[in-house]
Amino acid sequence: MKELSSIGPDMVVDEIMRKWPATVAVVLSYRMLCVGCPIGTFHTVAEACREHRIDETLFILDLESAVRGER
Repeated sequence: MKELSSIGPDMVVDEIMRKWPATVAVVLSYRMLCVGCPIGTFHTVAEACREHRIDETLFILDLESAVRGER
């Protein structure tokens, strides 16, 4: 059984990608440069979305879909 996620806007992007590797594909699909970025180690989802002008709610929904294996 897959682990349930509760990804929130205050979670650090790098932690999400490390805990749920399937989310890396989501980050890349949004053309975010967080993968391997030194800022990703302390940037929250909210900060990254604001920086990249991405809809935070949709991004989180896509991350959670990846965690559930639906993406």
